[in-house]
Amino acid sequence: MPDAFPAPPPLVPMTRIDCEVAGVTSLGLLPAGERRYVPLLGGRVHGPELNGQIAEGGVDWQILRPDGVIEIAAHYVIRTDDGALVEVRSEGLRHGPPEVLAQLARGEPVARDAMYFRTVVRFSTAAPAWQHLNKVLALACGAREAHRVRLDLYRIT
Repeated sequence: MPDAFPAPPPLVPMTRIDCEVAGVTSLGLLPAGERRYVPLLGGRVHGPELNGQIAEGGVDWQILRPDGVIEIAAHYVIRTDDGALVEVRSEGLRHGPPEVLAQLARGEPVARDAMYFRTVVRFSTAAPAWQHLNKVLALACGAREAHRVRLDLYRIT
């Protein structure tokens, strides 16, 4: 019998991101699916390990695949409460049952556990006080609303 898998690494609550978003803009249908983007308008970052604001100007690039899955590649900047700038790259997947996606399309609230919305998050910064973020991977569990995205980030130890 093969050796059992070791216990998975713990997840430590890191921060919550509440980001205001604009509407989806479609660039059209590509072989992999519909290419689109969502401008990130700003928002709040608050939690035990990271606090600040989302700088306006970030973008969530997406591909809506023929199977209904959205591939996410968000790129934005957090300005920490002490003024440091932290680049964020967040890549993952979002999908759910057709009735839940229809609710979302109508602008209705959708419970976080009603859909699969997960991303892996990496950080880059030159700020001395935040250099430890350059060595961190985080797992984000997300919820999407009509004009807002909420991400709960957990540091992978």
